[in-house]
Amino acid sequence: MDTNTLNKSKSNPRYLFGTAMTALAGLFLIITLTPLFTVLFYVISQGFGRLNLDLFTKSPPAPGLAGGGIANAIQGTIVTVGIGAAIAIPFGVMVAIYISEFSDGNKLGQTVRFASDVLSGVPSIIAGIFAYGILVATTGTFSAVAGGTALAVLMLPTIVRTTLEALKIVPQDVRWASVGIGASNYQTVLKVVVPAALPAILTGVTLAVARASGETAPLIFTALNSPFWFKGLWEPIPTLSVLVYNFALVPFPALKELAWAGALVLVLMVLTTNILARLATRQKVY
Repeated sequence: MDTNTLNKSKSNPRYLFGTAMTALAGLFLIITLTPLFTVLFYVISQGFGRLNLDLFTKSPPAPGLAGGGIANAIQGTIVTVGIGAAIAIPFGVMVAIYISEFSDGNKLGQTVRFASDVLSGVPSIIAGIFAYGILVATTGTFSAVAGGTALAVLMLPTIVRTTLEALKIVPQDVRWASVGIGASNYQTVLKVVVPAALPAILTGVTLAVARASGETAPLIFTALNSPFWFKGLWEPIPTLSVLVYNFALVPFPALKELAWAGALVLVLMVLTTNILARLATRQKVY
């Protein structure tokens, strides 16, 4: 192609439009990523200096004192998120399997799908009030179980939605082939469809766990907080998100440093779960 032809092609309206749209998309990408990297930079700059062994092995100091760590809050976050995952994962996956494989578009399946969609838009504080009403108010105590239940309510719609999409990825021909060789519908779903969709299902689970790890409002209503280590499932329990919220409001510099360190640890936990989700989906379904 000679120079004249190249110049003509560059002056072509389609070429100019494509170039302009590419530049606009790049601009929007930069605008989208700027808040993310700004937040990461600020949290790292404020909290990185406090990362040490004591942070992960000791509990917070008394107000006005220095030192200490957030180990009890990390432990509490793992416990509450673990309880939430233990409740939400089996329920969410089974609900999605029923809607996708067994409901045949009946009214019950449509109602459950609609309820899941509505639940995904419910503010997290409403989940906290719900768990407070059914557990804290009835048992008379804040607890890890109440906190985990509130987180399970928040995790459930994410798991249901991602599992539904994962099951849709599995081709219908695979189901027909399994039935054609004599497998029942239940055997096909449990031994063929679900294992094939498992990487994508794990993605939804890790995303739900990442969301639950950073929730604060529902835990204030349910798990409350505690300066002590985990004592029992029916006792108040510290969590990272509540610790960050509480320590960010106090006038003590040492506790504010712990709040920034806790925020950094939360960011690292969310980053880790997202990386695990990416690794889980490296295996293609079909």
